[in-house]
Amino acid sequence: MGINIGIDIGGSTTKIVAIDKTGEEMKLFEPLFVRAADPITSLYGAFGKFTVTNGLELSDISKVMVTGIGSSCLKAPIYSLPCTHVTEFESIGLGGLYLSGLDRCITVSMGTGTAIVYAQRGKPSEYLGGTGVGGGTLQGLSKLLLGMDDVSHIHELAKDGDIHNIDLSVNGLSSISSKESYPGMSMDITASNFGNVSDIAEKADVAKGVFNMVFETIAMVAIFAARSKNTKDIVLTGNLTAFGICKDTFEQLEKIFGVNFIIPDNSQFATVIGAALQA
Repeated sequence: MGINIGIDIGGSTTKIVAIDKTGEEMKLFEPLFVRAADPITSLYGAFGKFTVTNGLELSDISKVMVTGIGSSCLKAPIYSLPCTHVTEFESIGLGGLYLSGLDRCITVSMGTGTAIVYAQRGKPSEYLGGTGVGGGTLQGLSKLLLGMDDVSHIHELAKDGDIHNIDLSVNGLSSISSKESYPGMSMDITASNFGNVSDIAEKADVAKGVFNMVFETIAMVAIFAARSKNTKDIVLTGNLTAFGICKDTFEQLEKIFGVNFIIPDNSQFATVIGAALQA
């Protein structure tokens, strides 16, 4: 069998996927991830669970491609299988192209921070930069402001939040509510995150404000990157894409700025899929 394994090793979370290129069509095994106290424990836990779940033997596997910040901890073969280290940025780019089906795009990887990559089929991916704002920001600010650090719980709270009790919109800056006041600008766009915190703001409002600030910051950096490459297609990947507020926020900004924000299936696993594809 021609099965190639991709592994993305984070600090305490490992994602793993397999691609079978034996036949004419490429088969993608369903990805999974495992959390553990350290990268090595996470890696071996993910590898063992994945092979058992999919009924794979070591002899079925042709290549193992590893990426991610935790991959530097891997100094030896995995169960006698040699591992090839591949760059995270190339993996992000290839994963974005594969999942979206596009020939070129901006791929945004929303992890602890955010990385932005420009990818074209048949060419090396280009790292354009990024921002330190990401999941780590969301977690850290929520812990300070709300005493919460479980992102899924913060998201549940934020669903009931009112952003108008937290953010200041362009419309709120002017007593003249007309498009003529700010040509080419939507009146509903945020002028200042946390610039209109109300005395009656509740925890749900604050949670909504934190999510909004993180997603709007990432969106604007991605839009500027897309303009620099003369494309409107922006593929969103990473764990934060799993939350409904992510889709809602980016859809609103998509209409305002005339870009295409795409959250494909398996968006959380784009990087590890890109790593496997490099085999």
